[in-house]
Amino acid sequence: MAHDRDALWRTGQDESVEVNQRALIDKVLARYSGEFTVFRELLQNSDDARSSAVEIRFETAAYQGGKEVKEERAGPQTLPDLTLMALKVRQWTFRNNGIAFRDEDWTRLRKIAEGNPDEEKIGAFGVGFYSLFSVTENPFVSSGGHGMQFYWKDNKDQLHVRRGDLPSKGTADPWTTFEMTLREAGPIPPAFDFLRFLASSITFMVHLNEVDVFFDEHRIGHIKKSPGLARAVDLPRGLKRSSNLNIMTVKGMQCNPIRIEAQVMHAVCAIGTKKSPVIEVAELRKPKGFFSSLVSAFTSSPQPEIPAPQPQPSKDPTELHRMNVMLTIFSAEVDVKVDKKLSAELLRSTKKNPPLRLKYDLIYTGKDEYDQNVANEKNQPIACGSIFQGLRADLNGGGHTRVFIGHATGQTTGFGGHMASRFIPTVERESIDLVDRNVAIWNKELLYVGGFLCRAAYELELSNIHNLWEQAAKSNGNLDFSPPAELEDRLRQHFLHVLKFFSFHLSTPSSDVARLLEVSFYGCSTAPLRLLSSVGVRGAPDIRAFDPVFSQFLKHLPVLPQSVIEEGALQIKALQERGTISLITFLDVLQELRQHPLNEDELVACLKWWSSLDHQDSPTIDMAQIRAQLLDAAILTDAGGRVLPLSSVQYFINTRSLGTHIPRNGPLPVALMPLSVTRHFSIVQLTAFNWREFTIVDWLQHISKPDIMLANPEHDFTKSAVYAEHVFTILSRIWPSLPGVAHCSAKAVFVGKKCIPTTCGLQPPELAYFPNANMTMFNDLPMVQFPSGLLIKGHMEKLLSFIGVRKHVDLQLVFDRMVKTGDWSISDLVSYLVQVRDTLTTEELSRLASTTAFTKESSVQDPIKKPRYCAHDLYEPADIFRQLQLPVIDWGEKSKWRSNSEQAKLLYCLGLRRYPTLETTVERCASPDAAVRTVAFKYLCDNIPSKYPDYNPDSFAHIAFIPAENEDGPHMGNLGKVFYNSQWKILGFSIVQASYREAAVNKLGVQRDPPTSMLLAGLERTPPPSEETARQWFEILSEHISSFTQPQFAILSRLPVVPTKGSGAQALRWLAPTQCYLGSDSKGEFHSKLFVFVDFGPVANRFLSACGSKNEPTVQEVAEILITNPKKFYELAGGYENFLAELRNLAVNSRLITSGTLDKMKTSPILLGVRRQKATKASSDRASEWDEDGWEDLHDLRKPGEIVIADDTNTYQLFGDYIFAAPQEDLLEGFYATLGSKRLSMVVREEYKASNERLDTKVASDVRILVLERLPLFLHEHTHARTKVSLSWLSSPTQNFRVKVFGKLLISKTLDIGNGKTTRTQDASAAAKRIGQGPIELWLSYGDQVDMYEVATSLCRLLFETAKVNDALLFMTILSTDLKALKRRGYNVDKILKQQQQDRKFAEEARKSRYIGSKEPNSSTTPSTQSVAPEPMIATRPVSVSVHSESATPRPDLPGAWELASVSPPLPPLPSGPSGRAQEIESTTQTGLPPISDNADVNIAEPLRNLLRKFVAPLQSSEVVRVGPSSQTSRQVTPQSNIRELCNRANVDMAVKACKPEQGKLLHNRKRMEIVRESLNEGYCDVSGQVELELLAKIGDVRVFATSDVPNTDTFMERMRDPLARFVHVVTPIARIYNLPMTSVHIFYDMTGGLIAFNRSGSLFLNLRYFEAWHDQDVKNGERAQAQISWFFTLAHEIAHNLVEPHNSEHEFYFSAICEAHIVAFSHLLRQ
Repeated sequence: MAHDRDALWRTGQDESVEVNQRALIDKVLARYSGEFTVFRELLQNSDDARSSAVEIRFETAAYQGGKEVKEERAGPQTLPDLTLMALKVRQWTFRNNGIAFRDEDWTRLRKIAEGNPDEEKIGAFGVGFYSLFSVTENPFVSSGGHGMQFYWKDNKDQLHVRRGDLPSKGTADPWTTFEMTLREAGPIPPAFDFLRFLASSITFMVHLNEVDVFFDEHRIGHIKKSPGLARAVDLPRGLKRSSNLNIMTVKGMQCNPIRIEAQVMHAVCAIGTKKSPVIEVAELRKPKGFFSSLVSAFTSSPQPEIPAPQPQPSKDPTELHRMNVMLTIFSAEVDVKVDKKLSAELLRSTKKNPPLRLKYDLIYTGKDEYDQNVANEKNQPIACGSIFQGLRADLNGGGHTRVFIGHATGQTTGFGGHMASRFIPTVERESIDLVDRNVAIWNKELLYVGGFLCRAAYELELSNIHNLWEQAAKSNGNLDFSPPAELEDRLRQHFLHVLKFFSFHLSTPSSDVARLLEVSFYGCSTAPLRLLSSVGVRGAPDIRAFDPVFSQFLKHLPVLPQSVIEEGALQIKALQERGTISLITFLDVLQELRQHPLNEDELVACLKWWSSLDHQDSPTIDMAQIRAQLLDAAILTDAGGRVLPLSSVQYFINTRSLGTHIPRNGPLPVALMPLSVTRHFSIVQLTAFNWREFTIVDWLQHISKPDIMLANPEHDFTKSAVYAEHVFTILSRIWPSLPGVAHCSAKAVFVGKKCIPTTCGLQPPELAYFPNANMTMFNDLPMVQFPSGLLIKGHMEKLLSFIGVRKHVDLQLVFDRMVKTGDWSISDLVSYLVQVRDTLTTEELSRLASTTAFTKESSVQDPIKKPRYCAHDLYEPADIFRQLQLPVIDWGEKSKWRSNSEQAKLLYCLGLRRYPTLETTVERCASPDAAVRTVAFKYLCDNIPSKYPDYNPDSFAHIAFIPAENEDGPHMGNLGKVFYNSQWKILGFSIVQASYREAAVNKLGVQRDPPTSMLLAGLERTPPPSEETARQWFEILSEHISSFTQPQFAILSRLPVVPTKGSGAQALRWLAPTQCYLGSDSKGEFHSKLFVFVDFGPVANRFLSACGSKNEPTVQEVAEILITNPKKFYELAGGYENFLAELRNLAVNSRLITSGTLDKMKTSPILLGVRRQKATKASSDRASEWDEDGWEDLHDLRKPGEIVIADDTNTYQLFGDYIFAAPQEDLLEGFYATLGSKRLSMVVREEYKASNERLDTKVASDVRILVLERLPLFLHEHTHARTKVSLSWLSSPTQNFRVKVFGKLLISKTLDIGNGKTTRTQDASAAAKRIGQGPIELWLSYGDQVDMYEVATSLCRLLFETAKVNDALLFMTILSTDLKALKRRGYNVDKILKQQQQDRKFAEEARKSRYIGSKEPNSSTTPSTQSVAPEPMIATRPVSVSVHSESATPRPDLPGAWELASVSPPLPPLPSGPSGRAQEIESTTQTGLPPISDNADVNIAEPLRNLLRKFVAPLQSSEVVRVGPSSQTSRQVTPQSNIRELCNRANVDMAVKACKPEQGKLLHNRKRMEIVRESLNEGYCDVSGQVELELLAKIGDVRVFATSDVPNTDTFMERMRDPLARFVHVVTPIARIYNLPMTSVHIFYDMTGGLIAFNRSGSLFLNLRYFEAWHDQDVKNGERAQAQISWFFTLAHEIAHNLVEPHNSEHEFYFSAICEAHIVAFSHLLRQ
C-alpha cells in the first residue's frame, strides 16, 4: 500500500474538491430547530458588536411601495389586523447601533464556518449568519457606508457576494442593517411570543439594553433593560472555589438587581398565545400516618377549575400595555487556567482561544418578587399573560428555565432559575455540547461553577433567614428561642421558596446538566446543607423530619416544620433520598429524654409511641437492650415534684385483677409506677417495659421487709396482732383465686415469723395448732386464736393450714412418747400411721420414708438394741427373699402379713421392696453359695419377662453368673465368653451347661457363636497344635466364612495357623494361608517342589481358600521364585523343555508381573540361552542325519543382556558358536526383548567389499527385470508389515533400484557384544545396500550363480523394518519359480499383475488430473456404488476370498452402525454349483483351518464355512478385489508346518488358562491395544478412548456390567432378564469347549459404538446389545446355530489376545490355531 501511495504522488494530478454550497447551507440550517433562529443569531451578533439598541422591522409590500412614492399622508395609518392570513410581510429588516463592520468582519462574513476568533465574543462557529438563508435567497448587509449583496450566480448552487461602497458612505449613520427579502411573502411571526422571546434574550445580553419592534411604521413593542447598582457579596465559608480539574476558580461574587420594562400594543397582546394561569400545586393532606405529608407529595390533587374569562370590551389596538419585572442576578467572577493541550483542542473546536476570565450569571427571584410577579400575572387583563412569564422562577419543575449562551438555548437548567455563561454550544446553539471529549471538559467545569453559584446564593438566603430568626427570638424573650408566630410563618415560607428554587429536577434535552449542577451544589461545600428547622436554621445532620407522634414529647428536637414538609413534599423527598434529611432515630429520642424530664402527659405519649412499635427482635437489633436504654434515659416528674427514673420502676397495679385488694393507705414500694400513668395502658403494653404486676405476694414481701416493719409498728404483723389479723383477713378473701406458686410465696413470707395469734401469743405457723377434739391430749401446745374472735373455717382454715399451722402432732414426738418406750411393735406403729394418714402432708410422708424406724428379722430380741432401717432398705416378709438371704422387715407374730392390706400399701408407699432389683438378682446368681446361685438363677429366668423387661445382656458382661463348662470342667462364665453351640468347646471356648442351655439362650441372651474378632484373637494366640486338630478347626470355621470381614481375612492370610511338616528336629511348622497352596503334592507336579501344598479335606480347604490360599502359584510368585534361585528352578523343572514351558507361561502372562519384579528379572540370570558348539564323538553319534556340520546346542542360564535374538539366520550361522541366542519362538523372543535382550541384527555391522565392477552385463538387467516383475507378487502376499519404499518408487525411470555386478563379493560382519568384537568374512553371491535416502543397489557376484535366497534376504532387509525368515523364503520362492508353477500353486499371477498395472495407471491419471483439472470419470462408466456397511471384523489381515454378496451386507437394524472408510463396489455373487463350493472349501482349508466333514448337516456346515471365511480372512475395505467366476481366490499365507510350530497345543492351552475373572466393580478401561495398521480396518475389539463399566449383578458365575450412559440401571437386570439368560445359555457350552471357566466370561451393555467384545487383562467381555440385535430373536425361536457360530469365533479371537495383543498376522495365526484345536468339538455341538 505504501508503494502505491508513493507512485500516485509521482504520476498523479491535483484536482480541487468541489462543494455544493447550497446543499451545505441547507444541511447547516437543518440543524437549527428552534424558533426565531434568525433573530437569535442577529441579536447575539449585535451584542458582540457592543450594540445598545436594536430595531426589528416587518414590512409589507404596500409599505415599501409607499416609502418609494413618499405620498403625503393626512394622518397616521391605521394598524391592520395582525391575525389576517392575507396580511403578508415581504421583508424583514434588522438594525443595530453597534460597531460598524471592519474589513476583517466583511471578509469573515463571506466565509462559512470561520467564526469570530475574539474570545470575548459569543459567536464561535461562523455559521450563524447563514441562518438568514432560511428565509431569504439574497440577504443584503450595510454598515459604515459599505454594503454586501449575497446572490446565487446563475441561480445555481454556488453562492457569490458583491461588495462595495454605498451612497451613504461618509454620513453619520450608526446603524448596521440586515435586509432580508423573504423567499415567499408570509405573515408576521407570532408577535406576542416574539416579544416574549426578546424579553428573555435581552436579559443576559452584556451591552444590549433596548429593542424596538415595528410593523411597517407602527412600533408594536418596546423592551428596555435597566441594570441596577451591583454590590459585592462575601462568599460563604466552606465552599470549594476551584472546579474538579482546577480549570476554573471563583474569585468573587456580585449581586445585581435589574429592571426590565415593556410596552406592547393591545393588538399584539390580543393575538398572543394563551398561557395557563399560575396555579400552585395543592398537595393532599392526610391527618394521620407516619410522614403522611411525604405520602401526599405523590398523590395528585385535582386542579381547580379555571373560571371562564369574562368578555372584554373592545379596545384600541394601538393602546399600549406597560409591564415590568424585577430580577436579581448573582454573578460569579471566574478565573480560567487551561493547559496547552486542552486550549489547543478548544481552539480547534471553536476557532478561538478560551477566555482567561469569564462571568457566570444566575437569575434569582426572591420570595417577595416572585409573589409580586405571580400577583401581576393573575391580574393581567389579557389571557396570554405577561411577556416576562419566561423569566419567572420555576418552583414546580416545569422545565422553562434555560441555559443562556448569550441568548436562551433549548437546554433547561433543571432548577428554579436561568443561568448564563460562556458555555460551548452545539452548532445549532440549542444545547450544551457534552459529547465532544474536550468541549465536554470545558462545559462540565462551567457547570461546577453553576452549582457553586447556586449553593452560594442558597447559603446567602439561609443566612438572611437565620439572622432574622435569631434577632426576633432574642427580642421576643421566648424561652424556646422562637420568633413571633407571624414572623416564624413568614420565614418558613421564605425558606420554602428558597428550597423549591434550588431543588433539582430532570433537565432536557441533556439530563446531565441538572445532574452535574446538583453534584456541584452538594459537593462544593465541606459544611452540611443548612435548613430551617423548628428551632431555627441548623445543619441538615442536626435536623429530623417532622413526626406528629414525637412532637408530643420531643419538644426541643430540631425538626422540619410540618408546613415545610406538606408544602415542599417533593423537595423534602429529594433531600431524604440523598440522605440529607433523616428520620427521628432512637438515639435522638434518648438524647432528648436525657436532657429534658417528662411530665405525666408527656410520659404517657412517650410510652404510647414505644408501645406502637414492632418489638420483634432481628439478627441486628436487640429490643431488650434498646428498651433498657429508653428506660434509663426517661425521668418522670409528677405534680408533687417527685422524680422517678423509669429505670427504677418494677411494678404496676392491675386494677382489673386482685390488685384492687391491695390497701392504698399502707406502705407501698417506690418502684411502683403511679396509677395515673398506668391506667392508660393495657397489661400487655406495661409488661413490654419489663414491668410486672404488683401482686398480693409482692405486697406481702414488701410489708415483711425489716425496714418497712421498723418504720411503723402499727404496720408490723409480727408485733401487732390486730394488723396480723388484718393481713390474714385480706389474704384469705383472695386465697382461692391465687395460684399455687403464690401460695408457696405467701407461705415463705410467714415461715419462721411470729405472725399467728395463739393462746400463747404470736407464734410461728409451724409451732401453732388448730384447736380440735384430737388435740385434747396436747393442751400445752399453742392453739390459734384471733383478737376479734374470728372463727377459723373455710378459706381462713385453708390458708393457715397451708402456711404451716398443724392439725396433728409431729411424728418425731410420737416416736419419742410411744415407740421408744418399747410398748408398740412395727405392726402397731404402721396401724397408727394408717389411721392418721389423711392428715399427713407429702413432706411428712417423705420424712417418714427417710426415717430409720423399722427393724429386720434377726436373732436379736431386744427392740431397743435392734438396728433400725428405712423402709426402702427392707423387703416384704416372703420365703423366696429369705432363701435369697435378703433383709426382710420384722413384722412380728401378732398379725399375719397380707400384701393387699392397708398397712402393706402404706409400707409400699414408704419404699418397702416387693422384689429385688435386676442388679441384685444377677449378683445373687454369682454368689459363692451354690444354693443361693441355684435359687437366684431360677428366679431371674422366671421373672425376666414380668419384672425385668429392660434386661440388657451387655450391662452384665463383667459378672460371671452363667453356668458354663469347657475342657477343664464346669464353672461360672461371663456373657460374651460363653456360647451355646457345643462345637466351640473343641476350640477351647466355654459353652452353657446342658441343663441351663434353653433358659440361657432364650432369656439371658447367650450367643450361639463367638464373634469373629474373638476367633481371630484365639487363632493368633493359639494355632492348631496338629494337622488333625487343624482339620477339625478349619472345618468348623468354614461354616462361618460369611461372618468374617475382608480386613479380618487379610489378617488371617498373614497368621501362621496352617501346620505343615517340618524338617529336622522340628516336626511341624506353621505357615500363613497365603504361603500354602491347596491340593496334594502330586497336584502341582513341578510346582510342588517349589511351593508348599496342603490338603485338609474339601470343607477345611474352603476356609483356607477364603483366607488367601490358592490352588496354584500365580505368575508373579513363579517369577519371584525364579529370581531367587534360577539354577535350582532349572534343576527342579527337569531340564530344557520344562523350563521353556515355564518361560512361555511367564511370557504369556507377563502383564500380570509387577514392574518391580520385571526390573529384577532384567538383571538376573533367569533366561535360557543356546550356544552352538562342536559336537563330541558321543554326541555326534547321536546327532540327527540332517545335522551335517556336527554341531550341538549348549544351554545355559544368562541375564537378558547377555542373550541376543537371532533375527538374521545367516549371521547366526556365522556367530552361533560365539553367542547365546534366545529360543527361536516368537512368543519367547518378544519376552526376551521385553527384558532387554538385543536383536542380532542390531549388534552386527556389515561391510561389503567388491572388486572389478562388470558394466553392461546381461545378468544385472535380467535380475533387475526379474525382481521388479516378481516383487508385486511378493508384496501382495506380504501383509504383516509395511514396506519402507513403494513399488512405484522402485520401478521409476530414475533408477531408484539398481543392480551391479562385480567380479568378487565379500561380506565382512562384525559382532559387537559384551566386552569384545569378532569379525568374520565370507563370500557372497548377492548383497543389497542403500545410503541414506538414496537408491537401493543390489550387488551380484559375477562368477557365481545368483543365489536367489541371498537376493531375497538382502532385499527384505531394506524393504522392511524387520525381516523374517519366512519373508525371505517366500520371496526366494517367487523369484526362483516359474510363473506357471506359481499359478499352479495358487498365486493369482495374471490377476494380480493386471491389477497392479491398472492401479499404476489410475495413480498416473490422478496425478495428472491435479495439474490439468480433469473431471471425475463419467458415472455411466463407473460401476454402480452402494454404501454397504461391512459386518464388524475380528481379524484384520486382508485376503482375497470369494464371498457371497448377501454375507457382506449387514442387517439394517443392527445397533451401533458403522461406516466404510471408503465406499467400494459390491462384490458380484459367485456362481452356484460344485465349482463354487469347491473354491469355498479350498479357500477355507488353505488358511490353516480344517475343512468341515462331508457328513455334517448342510444347514450347519454352510454358515460355519461362511463364518470361517469372514473371521479368518475378511476383505480389506480399501483393497476389494473384483473376482470373476473363474478367479482363484485362495492362497497360502504361511506354511502349515510353521503355523503348527508357532501355535502348538501348549500355547493354545496357555492362552485359555490366561483368562481370569474381573474383580473390579467400576472399570476404567483405557486404550491398551496397539493398533497395527496392516489394513485400513480396525478390529471390532479395539478399544478407542475410554470405556467405563459398572458392575450391576451376577447371573450364576457371569458378572454383568453396564456403561454409564445406560438409563435406569437399577431395573436393568429385571428388564433384560430373558435376553441375558438366553445369551448365557448360548455362551456356556462354547466356553466348555474351550475349557474356559465361566467366571472369566463377562457380559456388558452399552448404548452406542461398534465394540462387540474385548479382552481386558485376560478377562473376556461380550456385548449383550449385539447379541440382542443379531441373534436373540433366532435363539428365542429355537435356532441357536448362527448365534453359536458367531460367538465361537468371537471368543477365539479374544482368547488369542492373551498371546498377542495387537491385531496383526501373529494374532491371526494364534486365532486360527485356537479355532483349529476346537473346531471338531464345536461341530459336534452344532449337531446337537
